Amino acid sequence: MGDLQSHRWMWVKAILFVFIGLVASALILMELPDGRILLLLLLAIWAFCRAYYFAFYVIEKYIDPSFRFAGLISVLRYLANKR
Repeated sequence: MGDLQSHRWMWVKAILFVFIGLVASALILMELPDGRILLLLLLAIWAFCRAYYFAFYVIEKYIDPSFRFAGLISVLRYLANKR
């Protein structure tokens, strides 16, 4: 499968990711309606977003500008090879 080239489909993909995240979060909160669960869910989402940002932006722009990542698997390979 080739890279996604269409800007329109990129937006559709982004909207679908947000929709999936909202539905999954709503289902978790409907199953366990508790303020602590909401807080933990928000913290987990925030932390994973920051880790994703680090994996793709910080490593490419500041740590190793010569390397281009194709996905999370390539980040794991990069980290494994650095050790």
